[in-house]
Amino acid sequence: MPLVPLPLPDPGRPDLSSPLGFLRWLGRAQRRGQLLATLWSTLELGSMAALPVAIGRGVQAVVDHDTRALLTAGLLALLLAVVQTTMTVLLHRQVVWNWIQAASQVRQLVARQASALGGGLSRRIATGEIVAVSSGDVEKIGWYVELTARLYGAVLAWLGVSTVVLWRQPGLGLAVLLGVPVLAAAVWPLLGPFERRYAEQRALGGKASELAADTVAGLRVLRGIGGEELFLRRYRSASQRVRAAAVRTARTWAVMQAQEVLLPGLFVIGVTWYGARLALDGSIGVGELIAVYGSTAFLAAPLRVIGEAAHAWSVARVSAGRAVKVLTLTRDDAPADGSAADGSEADGPAREGAAGAADDGAELVRRAPRSDLHDPVSGLTARAGRLTAVVCGDPDAAGELAARLGGRPVLAEGVAAGPSARLGGVELDGVPLAVARAAVLVHDKEPVLLSGTLAELLDVPRSGRVEPAEALAAARAQDALEALVDGSPECAGDPMAARITERGRSLSGGQRQRLALARSLVADPPVLVLDEPTSAVDAHTESRIAAGLRELRAGRTTVVLATSPLLLDQADTVLLLQQGRVVASGTHRELMTDEPRYRAVVTRDENEAGAGAGSAARPAARPAADPVGSGLAGSGLAGGAE
Repeated sequence: MPLVPLPLPDPGRPDLSSPLGFLRWLGRAQRRGQLLATLWSTLELGSMAALPVAIGRGVQAVVDHDTRALLTAGLLALLLAVVQTTMTVLLHRQVVWNWIQAASQVRQLVARQASALGGGLSRRIATGEIVAVSSGDVEKIGWYVELTARLYGAVLAWLGVSTVVLWRQPGLGLAVLLGVPVLAAAVWPLLGPFERRYAEQRALGGKASELAADTVAGLRVLRGIGGEELFLRRYRSASQRVRAAAVRTARTWAVMQAQEVLLPGLFVIGVTWYGARLALDGSIGVGELIAVYGSTAFLAAPLRVIGEAAHAWSVARVSAGRAVKVLTLTRDDAPADGSAADGSEADGPAREGAAGAADDGAELVRRAPRSDLHDPVSGLTARAGRLTAVVCGDPDAAGELAARLGGRPVLAEGVAAGPSARLGGVELDGVPLAVARAAVLVHDKEPVLLSGTLAELLDVPRSGRVEPAEALAAARAQDALEALVDGSPECAGDPMAARITERGRSLSGGQRQRLALARSLVADPPVLVLDEPTSAVDAHTESRIAAGLRELRAGRTTVVLATSPLLLDQADTVLLLQQGRVVASGTHRELMTDEPRYRAVVTRDENEAGAGAGSAARPAARPAADPVGSGLAGSGLAGGAE
């Protein structure tokens, strides 16, 4: 069977009604692979069970001095050995592929969900939980999917052996037919305690992973304040709780494994004793006794598979429950891609609505460069082809506004979605996610640099209008390029071949910020939303970035959320937001002169804020200094120099 290349083009729409439904869906998603694995498993176990029959016939031929029968038995044994070996190779190849495909499919589903939720994911579920689902849980789910086919093969082989023995020796056959289910059922009383203990271990492990991720991400800060020992003690305590839970789980699992060895062994001893009594009575021959003993002893293999499947079922159900928890997270009650809440495709009017949304999306991208961006919640309107700055004193409110402008608002658990931002009159959350992102790109406040070369970092979907060198120059990233070259001797002086370490940890905060800004500028989207893009650079560099940004984005719609006068002075229009609504608009210099509320936010002057609130009807006094210069102190407070 030709193997399917990974990753899959489409991981599919899973059944998220329950953990069991999710596992069943995974099995159906690779039906052909499961059928082949079941066939190979049945033939492997069947040839293994038939081998003692050939050996028994050979022994009986020796007793009867029948050379022809001995030769026939030998050839049969050889044929069965070849079949068993071949089936073992095919089975191992297929079940491992089933495992890998199931694990990859779940990982793709989780990655797709994380991409769809964007910044809202971390507000809904801990980062450590996502990491645990994408690593340990997918392996457990893949293990269960792999074992399913072997379980079916074991059951079919047991039924076949029972039928043959029942036909030859009804007493022994009845013992085999009834004994195996009884032995298999003996493990079920332990499954409940094992599953509860494993669920506890899994929950504690997720919390420890979350704590470890937070500690690693904030290691520089922790060292700066001397807090690494505190977090080390916290992680040590969390890991010890995980260890204790794992020991409790292992005890139950050890008892289950002991049962898998002890009970089949006692069963084989009992059947062999009964067969030996029949041989002494002359009811069966020596060769037939060997065949019965071998076939009965073979049943230990299906019993081990059944026991392993019971274990896999317990851990997979817990892991599937956690995967379903992640995959059922939604931004609102009506997914924008036209799919139902459980991931299945919508029917009827919903499907027609999705098709209409796709048509709107194509038209949206075509008209995006000439369309205004409007947010009904705040009343903000960014005019097409202009640089609009937004001043908002609340960083959280600014982040929520940026997410809304991108068409994917960040909602808290249980909070209903408000009106969507509109581009040219088209609601952004009513079109597919890929279409919305092609039209509006939101540059996050804390962008992440993935490891790889600089060329790979800048290899993003783009219009082709802006070259990487132009974007890097506009972002004033020359010192970041020099740092990359110094840290990558293998690049031979070529910054594009220089390697970026994980999350750009070898660079300063300002250097990381400017490389991320260059990545957004290279993409050259019709609408670009920047949330505090220069908060980690000094005032001189920020001034140069502001000029470069205005020049490079000329004629393109750009929205900058910032409080830095150096950025605000470059904007065509500045909007002031208070309590989530636009309360003033104009140029930076006009607002600094006439709007005390604006001046209070930009200069961080609490006295000015109080005066503005109490004298809103009176015209504000003109500041003595130049309005741009009057806010330079605020720029330092806003971002902090590198």
